[in-house]
Amino acid sequence: MRFFSDNAAACHPAVLDALARADRLDTAYDGDAWSKRLDNAFSDVFETEVRALWVTTGTAANCLALAALCPLYGAIVCHRDAHIENDEAGAPGFFTHGAKLMLVEGRGAKVTPQAVEEACARIRPDVHQVQPRALSITNATEYGLTYSVSEVGALGETVRRRALGFHMDGARFANAIAATGASPADVTWRAGVDALSFGFVKNGGMSAEALIFFNTELADETLVRRKRAGHLLSKGRYLAAQLLALLEDDRWLANARAANAAAATLAKAAGDRLALPVEANELFVRMTPEEAARLRSAGFDFYDWAPGEVRLVTSWDQDMAAVGRLAEAIAAL
Repeated sequence: MRFFSDNAAACHPAVLDALARADRLDTAYDGDAWSKRLDNAFSDVFETEVRALWVTTGTAANCLALAALCPLYGAIVCHRDAHIENDEAGAPGFFTHGAKLMLVEGRGAKVTPQAVEEACARIRPDVHQVQPRALSITNATEYGLTYSVSEVGALGETVRRRALGFHMDGARFANAIAATGASPADVTWRAGVDALSFGFVKNGGMSAEALIFFNTELADETLVRRKRAGHLLSKGRYLAAQLLALLEDDRWLANARAANAAAATLAKAAGDRLALPVEANELFVRMTPEEAARLRSAGFDFYDWAPGEVRLVTSWDQDMAAVGRLAEAIAAL
């Protein structure tokens, strides 16, 4: 009864079937029939022409995007709790060859236009200080909150006014779309986003993530950066096949809805124990160490987060019987 991370979820059966079908001789790297379909497949999802690159990890997707948007002498505005700040071992600086992260505050790891403006205003426009050149936000955030179309649009206006690049870390983008019902186009490029890291591993994939460029001019240089970073796989068809399988019949969206529904069941049981609203598939629940130990002794697995707080994450394939048992156990604390 594991609720510690959707990274550990099983692969969707359609992904395994797609891998089996791709297991035949084809052109190497990204010249294969599957990789060539990605641009059109993702363009259909986003209702505009995009360039879509496969990569193996969310960290690579994030940092390749940031390297395309921010020069080595620039700064990337992001939340203090952003994944690129806390969980990527300095990879943004590695991929950009030196760009700085400029940290801002915000409830539930959400970035606001005011926070961006204040961060930029503190920097003198001279050669002695690192100048902000890009903004990165996460949707859904590291605390499971989602951005509305209007919230992303307001950030997009700030980005345009400040002449910044705009990146969205969408490790749980599917969960955010499933939760809000927003159009993928409306919450990304129509709101000013230049590049999106579209997560699939957490949502039924095995080893493939997508890097989407709405500013398509950024893609060609990123192909070179992907190679230099060691992320150009010889048999890229296996990654492309995974992505296409989850796009087919909107499986990515159905999977996210299943994970969100499981989280909603637990949220109802947690009630006033919730540290933040549950808007996607992550819950942050207040409980004492003794209460957490009681749940673990009953067979439930999850992360301790902050003092007096645990994190529960539901997956696309979550056993609903186990969800029901955990809901009962939380309600009985």
